[in-house]
Amino acid sequence: MKALIPAAGHGTRFAPWTKLIPKEMLPVGARPAIALIVDEAIEAGADEVVIITSPEKPLLKKWFELNPPKAPIVWVDQLEQHGLGHAVLQAAEHFESESEPVLILLGDALVSGGNASSAMMEISKANGGASVIGCEEVPRERVSRYGIMKSASEISEAFFKLADIVEKPSIEEAPSNLAVAGRYLLDPAVFRYLKDQTAGVGGEIQLTDAIRRMLSEKTVFGYIYPGHRHDIGNPNGYLKALEAMNENG
Repeated sequence: MKALIPAAGHGTRFAPWTKLIPKEMLPVGARPAIALIVDEAIEAGADEVVIITSPEKPLLKKWFELNPPKAPIVWVDQLEQHGLGHAVLQAAEHFESESEPVLILLGDALVSGGNASSAMMEISKANGGASVIGCEEVPRERVSRYGIMKSASEISEAFFKLADIVEKPSIEEAPSNLAVAGRYLLDPAVFRYLKDQTAGVGGEIQLTDAIRRMLSEKTVFGYIYPGHRHDIGNPNGYLKALEAMNENG
């Protein structure tokens, strides 16, 4: 299995610090956040990690040159940024021939209290290798910040078959309060949909929109994974991640 980590963003919510250091390089203990995310992918079974970065972030490559992980890393530069779907599409040539689901971990999302990717892998294996999207419940007033899922059928309290997924809906239009939480395990068919995906919310190519179209062909499950997601792309989320990681050793 290969893993994909989009990590080319400018980190504007953490400016001006991110003009000096990429948000993915912010330290969590003695290591940068990106190293912990790579660890999570490898522990879940990834034998290669593809990182989407930009020429403005040489520190990411430098870190792994000095501190190599247990799996090879392939670097792909994203020269222009047009949304998460566009970022993921940059790595299409590395995944289109794959038969196993592609593990996607957002480079600014740390998970404390368990390996979310491993938990999602187990769910996928138990369901014929189907796609699984990690999710969490969010307050209704915050649904417009996330991709929001609609359940077709509940299989357990934390696991359900997906009927629909909508990017950043209004409170009135949101089908639930189940939000995408920084982890995806997707059938490689998603790259086919991304190739002709038109711009969506914010004028960007949204991964959510490609997944929504893929639902006509592939079964996708939603799963509230163990642990808690921390958005290190903003100062408050980063501080909470530090607290949680310290509590969990």
